[in-house]
Amino acid sequence: MIARRPRAAGLAAVLTGAGILHFAVPASYDAIVPKQLPGAARTWTQLSGAAELVVAALIALPRTRRFGGLLAALLFICVFPANVKMAIDWSSKPLWMRAVAYGRLPLQIPLVRWAVLVYRGPARGR
Repeated sequence: MIARRPRAAGLAAVLTGAGILHFAVPASYDAIVPKQLPGAARTWTQLSGAAELVVAALIALPRTRRFGGLLAALLFICVFPANVKMAIDWSSKPLWMRAVAYGRLPLQIPLVRWAVLVYRGPARGR
């Protein structure tokens, strides 16, 4: 049970940081909003930032942690198209920028797994 607490706290911290960045430096997020989404890119940036902050709060509270873990997994899946757009858009950028853009794609797998572990909660009987 003790091992699960840092896992949830870490995920809440990651989501809080990402959520704050959506409001602190929105232009970088606006640029990766897929054009197929209706409305202004800034609206999607703010909505996703707010969603990350709400999910972080849900994970931080023991009573809502499991639900927050489930929502975090869904959120990481939902933002994947933005990471794909970034990788495509940055395909002609310098090598280090391409590495960042391409590196974000497989990073979604451990993030989803982390969220699922929080959703599953502490191991029983240990």
